[in-house]
Amino acid sequence: MATATRRLLPTLFRTLTGTGHAGAARGLATEKAVGAAAVVGSHTAKWMQDTSKKSPMELINEVPPIKVEGRIVACEGDKNPALGHPIEYICLDLDAPAVCKYCGLRYVQDHHH
Repeated sequence: MATATRRLLPTLFRTLTGTGHAGAARGLATEKAVGAAAVVGSHTAKWMQDTSKKSPMELINEVPPIKVEGRIVACEGDKNPALGHPIEYICLDLDAPAVCKYCGLRYVQDHHH
């Protein structure tokens, strides 16, 4: 048993210290993640330079608040489940429009007097 333990100790040490194959794999994954972040950052910068197009938030803010008769609304983002988001139940007790945290749509309670 002592001989088997002595053979495993160097392998365990290399794994814990990040040297050897495991460390090389972690370094490669980190390089890929940094490269992916640079691509996303440059894509976003290109998109933000074009001022002729509206941002997604500007487009959402153009949609008037949706009037709802009840106190609670279930927002799915879209009628098609493949294009929507998880259902969010929104309470409309406040006077200000309630905003869906996924898609940004605004809802108000339609009071009948």
